[in-house]
Amino acid sequence: MGYVINRLLQGLTVIAVMAVLVFVGVYAIGNPVDMLISPEADQAEIDATIARMGLDKPLWLQFLVFLKGAAHGDLGTSFIYNEPAVRLILERFPATLELALAAILIAVLIGIPLGVIAGLKPEQPTGRGIMAVSILGFSLPTFWVGMMLIMIFAVWLGWLPSTGRGDTVSFLGIQVSFLTVSGLRHLILPAVNLALFKTSLVIRLSRAGTREVIGQDYIKFARAKGLPESRVILVHLLKNMMIPVVTVLGLEFGSVVAFAVVTETVFSWPGIGKLLISSIVHLDRPVIVAYLMLTVMLFVTINFAVDLIYAALDPRIRRKESA
Repeated sequence: MGYVINRLLQGLTVIAVMAVLVFVGVYAIGNPVDMLISPEADQAEIDATIARMGLDKPLWLQFLVFLKGAAHGDLGTSFIYNEPAVRLILERFPATLELALAAILIAVLIGIPLGVIAGLKPEQPTGRGIMAVSILGFSLPTFWVGMMLIMIFAVWLGWLPSTGRGDTVSFLGIQVSFLTVSGLRHLILPAVNLALFKTSLVIRLSRAGTREVIGQDYIKFARAKGLPESRVILVHLLKNMMIPVVTVLGLEFGSVVAFAVVTETVFSWPGIGKLLISSIVHLDRPVIVAYLMLTVMLFVTINFAVDLIYAALDPRIRRKESA
């Protein structure tokens, strides 16, 4: 219990600090009035717009107003859409979350088996070939890979659609596309594109974890007892090499959600990435702040969950924190 409370307090501290940094950083840059009002407007109209948007108040007072609203779940109203910023983001969040989950799933299903094989056969052509291919995932730019995927599979072969999300259905009150044939076909290319870098990362983490664990005494003891090699790998090796993989994957999932902007732009995927780009162009401060704060809370939540999973996999961590 002490471990959980300690991690929870750390998360709340991070959110509080980031709230100050995000708000000051965004509200101290540019003047959205210049983007929203006609160049022909007179000073009276400009002053009225500034007052209506609450920009006539000192920055510290604007921050207090923001905190008061945030305490009630209100992170401001969009200057452009005149709707609550949180609502705008949450309307588009399921599309981004679906894309991120698909990308992480692809990375795990491909990366972990390949990483384990590369770790078990480091000097063989199979292991060397897997590591050589993983280098491409780190080296190739995401936008270029996306355009190549569109050119090959959508233009030349005509197998898959290149843009949009396809048909959606309601699942647990959320609109998802992976449950329809059209939606699944639209999901494949952007998910593969987004998963490329993460797959390479998972391969390298899994290989490193395998190389570290395979020489441990409990692996040697399991083999000495005559256990099948499949059981040694699936039970003894995987459980222990997954600890760093789970930790990094948790952090990387947050980055996939937060930085899927390029993939969403290339494939015209209707997620929060496109909304963020539009908000930055028009200096729609409430939407930018809401996006960043929700991203911070997502990272903190994921880190908290990863810490709990980490502690479950390795009980020594709980004992160390409680000591």
